[in-house]
Amino acid sequence: MRAIFAASALLVATTTTALAASEADYKAAYAAAEAANKEAGSLRNQWTTTASTLAAAKKAGEAGDFDTAVAQAKEAEALARASIFQATSEKERWKDMEVR
Repeated sequence: MRAIFAASALLVATTTTALAASEADYKAAYAAAEAANKEAGSLRNQWTTTASTLAAAKKAGEAGDFDTAVAQAKEAEALARASIFQATSEKERWKDMEVR
């Protein structure tokens, strides 16, 4: 019984550790989000929500809360990708709305 409990405790401890984000995870996620936001900027379609989410990620990263920082950076990347999709899809879609 003790062996099962010890094995269970060890499994939980290693699983929890594996899920914790590191500073490297944060930096990679933040870099990806910044790159996507830069691409959105080149399309002249940056969303303000992306900038505020990037700022929240940076603040969490500077505070050492890498789990939150990674989550915020991934959210910022998703927002930037959505703005890129919007810019590229609307580039031609407006023609479909033209009254003929």
